[in-house]
Amino acid sequence: MRILLLSDIHANLVALETVLRVAPAHDAIWCLGDVVGYGPHPNECVARLRSLDALTLTGNHDQAAIGSVSLSHFRENARLALEWTQQVLTPASCAWLAERTPQQTLAAFDLTLVHGSPRDPIWEYIENAPRALENFAFFDTAFCFFGHTHHPIAYQLRVQDRVLAPRLLADRKPYALAPKLLLNPGSVGQPRDGDSRAAFGIYDTDTRVFEPRRVEYDISATQRAMTNLNLPAALIARLAQGA
Repeated sequence: MRILLLSDIHANLVALETVLRVAPAHDAIWCLGDVVGYGPHPNECVARLRSLDALTLTGNHDQAAIGSVSLSHFRENARLALEWTQQVLTPASCAWLAERTPQQTLAAFDLTLVHGSPRDPIWEYIENAPRALENFAFFDTAFCFFGHTHHPIAYQLRVQDRVLAPRLLADRKPYALAPKLLLNPGSVGQPRDGDSRAAFGIYDTDTRVFEPRRVEYDISATQRAMTNLNLPAALIARLAQGA
C-alpha cells in the first residue's frame, strides 16, 4: 500500500487542498493529528478528511478545540485562535474530533501512529535525540510515525541503544526505514523548520520507503482569510516565515 502521510494541518484548507492535488497516487491517508487550531478553516478541514475516510488521530489543539483540555495550557496567540475555533466548530465537527484517539497501533504494518510521542501521545515534543531515545521504550512496533513538532525528521535506534544523529528529511529524497525508527513527516498547515512549503510524505508499506515531499501553496490566501477573521497577527505572519 501507498500511504499519504499528513500531520498538523491546523485548519489551513488551502495548504491541505494543495497537498491533496499534487500528492502522488496513494491507497489511503493517515493524519497524525492537529487538524484544527491556528488556522481559518477548521470545519472545512474536518469535512475534507471525513470525505476521504482518512485515518486521523487527535492532537492537543483538537482536544482543546472541543473542550477536552484546558486552554490554559496554550500560549496567548494559540489560545486566542482556539477560542475562535471553539465558537465556530459545528456539532458534527466536534463529534468527529471527539471520536479520534491520539495513538494507534497498526500491527499489520508493524507501525505505531502518535500525535506527540509514544510516551505522551498528546503533549510531549520529540525535539532532539535524547528525547527520542527515551521514547523508544514506549512502542513495540518497528516504526513509529509522530507529529506535533512541525519538523520533518527521523531518529534511528542503533543496536547498542544509541540514537544516530537525527536525519532531516529533504524533499523527494527517499528514505528506507529500518527498525527501530521514529519519523515525523512535518506539518501541512504550519511548517516550523524555516521552509514555508507544506510538508507531507508518501509511505510504501511494501518497500518500507518513505518519500518526503514539499509543495508551495497560496500562503497569502490563508493569511487573508485569517486577517478577515481577526486572528492574531503573529500567527498570520509566521506562515510565510515557516517558523
